[in-house]
Amino acid sequence: MNRRDSLKALGLTALSTGVLLQACKPDAAKDQSEIAAKDSKQPGREAFEVERDKALNAAKFFDDHEMATITILADIIIPKDGKSGSASDAKVPDFIEFIVKDMPGHQTPMRGGLKWLDIQCLSRYGKTFKDASAEQRIDMVDDIAYPNKVKPGMAQGVAFFNKMRDLTASGFFTSEIGVKDMEYLGNTPNQWRGVPDDVLKQYGFEKTAKL
Repeated sequence: MNRRDSLKALGLTALSTGVLLQACKPDAAKDQSEIAAKDSKQPGREAFEVERDKALNAAKFFDDHEMATITILADIIIPKDGKSGSASDAKVPDFIEFIVKDMPGHQTPMRGGLKWLDIQCLSRYGKTFKDASAEQRIDMVDDIAYPNKVKPGMAQGVAFFNKMRDLTASGFFTSEIGVKDMEYLGNTPNQWRGVPDDVLKQYGFEKTAKL
């Protein structure tokens, strides 16, 4: 089972409730820059909500190096495959940038985790995570991706990667790409063909004409 299927099999039950509720807002899965650009009223939203989102989008929390690292990690967690795009294709890094501003409690753990990751990689490879090779990145991730196999001194990294994985899954599976990946159909029309023959026979009825 690949990483994407594993996340789907979890049913997102491991995700933080607050993050998931935030992610399920109609605007959360959209490109936040597009939302900020809209000046017209948005149906079903109060003016102060629209203004708050504009203010959050205008602010910048992660620097370019941090965003590059987040993008790499997100694509390791949910890579592109033959069925759908990667986490970055679904604009998950932008989603994470928005969420940490909307829910500031994520800011210190995320920034601290990114710094921890770079320090570990500098110690091992003499390079930051962003500048490490693909093989080195996976080697590093393997040490923090499995909580039940955590090595001594890796606890902070495990906690960070758990949060990163939760945010990535929230962002991806509430995006248009992620919803299509799950093959969620929603309220789609179908055709009523009447009560099935076996059910009618069970109760002593027979179809006399096609419905």
